Amino acid sequence: MQLSDREEEKKLNLIRDIFQAGDEDKLRDHLQDTPVVEIADFVRELDLDDTVKVINMLDEEKKGWLFTEFDEDQLYELFVHIDKKEFAEIFSQMSSDTRADFYQYLDKDEQIILLPYLEKKIREDVISLSAYPPETAGGIMNTDFATVLISMSVKEAISKIRKDAPSKKMLYYVYVVDHHRRMLGFVTLKDLILADPEDTVKEVLHDNFIFARVDEDRESVAGKIEKYDLVAIPVLNPAEQLVGIVSHDDAIDVIRAEHTEDLEKFMGIIHTRDEVGYLDTNAFEHFKRRVVWVTGLAFVGIISGVILHSYEGALEQLMILALYLPMLADTGGNSGSQAATVVVRALALNQISVKNWFMILFKEAKIAILLALCLGALAYLKVLFLSWETDIPDGYNLYNIALIISLALSLQVITATVIGASLPMIVKRFGGDPAVAASPAITTVVDITGLLIYFTMATTFLL
Repeated sequence: MQLSDREEEKKLNLIRDIFQAGDEDKLRDHLQDTPVVEIADFVRELDLDDTVKVINMLDEEKKGWLFTEFDEDQLYELFVHIDKKEFAEIFSQMSSDTRADFYQYLDKDEQIILLPYLEKKIREDVISLSAYPPETAGGIMNTDFATVLISMSVKEAISKIRKDAPSKKMLYYVYVVDHHRRMLGFVTLKDLILADPEDTVKEVLHDNFIFARVDEDRESVAGKIEKYDLVAIPVLNPAEQLVGIVSHDDAIDVIRAEHTEDLEKFMGIIHTRDEVGYLDTNAFEHFKRRVVWVTGLAFVGIISGVILHSYEGALEQLMILALYLPMLADTGGNSGSQAATVVVRALALNQISVKNWFMILFKEAKIAILLALCLGALAYLKVLFLSWETDIPDGYNLYNIALIISLALSLQVITATVIGASLPMIVKRFGGDPAVAASPAITTVVDITGLLIYFTMATTFLL
């Protein structure tokens, strides 16, 4: 049964009260009935000594899953301060992919200290998984799965599954291999339970399956799990041998990380692979990640200043033009960013490609024209409403000025939308990440084009 946020907080408060009261027996009983993720939330509030005290109240399996919930900094702190043999016992209960990630986090000397305390099977598993680049399927896969031979009977297969003893959440698929560990397909527990015990595995085999390559990009693997609604996907090496699986929860982590990376790139923030929370990152680190784009675009923004200086005469002659420059810049920036966001998302979901260039621009142009009609009319009325008492130099008419401003804004909306849709595809065409066509970059480019449109129309039709 799923608890509401309020019930979870109430339960967490109860654990805090028991802990403060020092009733270890009562606390131990409550912890055994508490989900690991909630224990992790409680433990994060404690200092190291109290954390160790709480950990020692749990059984070995639950300790392992609790360690899986910790980030690498928390694990490292425990690694340094508790007995290495005790740490290794808990480490062996962790999920295989998390074990490998933490092993890679350690330096060489620390790895050498840990390895002798691990059982041979765990040691080999950690070293093997740690060899794969983190951006690949091999880098996120785990070895928590069951295999059976195609030549086995159903009865023999069930017996082997009991021996392999994968975790409950990874027991849905049972992978079928030959004597060389080449993957031939899969069966489900339902298949084995409903089949006659004397039937062969081959008779219930599903030989049409989705798989990933060990060197395949992790985002592509997560996309397959999402597309085909899989609980897990098998990972094969070049010899078609089964070497691991990527589970759906790993895919969710990858998708979340990739979305965060895309969002940061789109907003002109340099991405870092370290999964550190906002409050846990110091101000200087935030500064370093933001300063490059912001200062670079500020430098490019000098062009806007040059344009304004070149039209100083027009502004002096008709000061009302300066009053509506912010409106023009804001509207253009919003239109361009909207178009870019839609196109970047469509590219990320493989809904469109660069081959669809003309169709995309034509569609965005149609949308932009409709937006321009609405915003142009609104701008015309806005100028009349806000400037009806403004002093207008002799020889000029407020209605004509309002019309030119609204036409300039309409044209700015169209060009900004087309630019916003084009930049991500241009970056994609040259092999880059379309998310780097960041919102600040689009805003800067659109500001420059908007000023040119605005003053060109003003000088042509008004001055």
